[in-house]
Amino acid sequence: MKNGDAGSDRTVDSSADESTTDSEPRPDGGVATGDEVAYLDAEVNIFSPSTPFMRDHLRIIWSGFVAWLLIVFGPVSLTPIIPGVMTAPIPVIGFPLHYFLVGIGAPVGALLLSIWYARKRDALDEEYGISHETEPEPETEVAAAADGGTAE
Repeated sequence: MKNGDAGSDRTVDSSADESTTDSEPRPDGGVATGDEVAYLDAEVNIFSPSTPFMRDHLRIIWSGFVAWLLIVFGPVSLTPIIPGVMTAPIPVIGFPLHYFLVGIGAPVGALLLSIWYARKRDALDEEYGISHETEPEPETEVAAAADGGTAE
């Protein structure tokens, strides 16, 4: 028995710092803290994005995917639902509407979605300070020896 404690075997470590706990919430180290985060080096999980950049990028990807589904598969899916409208000939060119939408609308829509994505991604990269420019290698004044050895 220690210090009159009849049933206690525990000793108290007075050197332990009680102010730090593992359960304290911490920021992700991104824009909110001003720290540099290697957004392109973080682990990618499409169902659980790990950084604010990935969450914003995933929002753009899913929006584009839904738009692509509507543009590409919309005319094909609507043809059996409303055949009167979709199979009616277009006045100027005489093709049925679904032919025109699948043959011209889908490729043009995909091209426009590509442009939309490129602009959104550039804006997102600029917002998070991601640069895709490469720095030129500094020119050295010492020429390499032709035989692989050192210059004399």
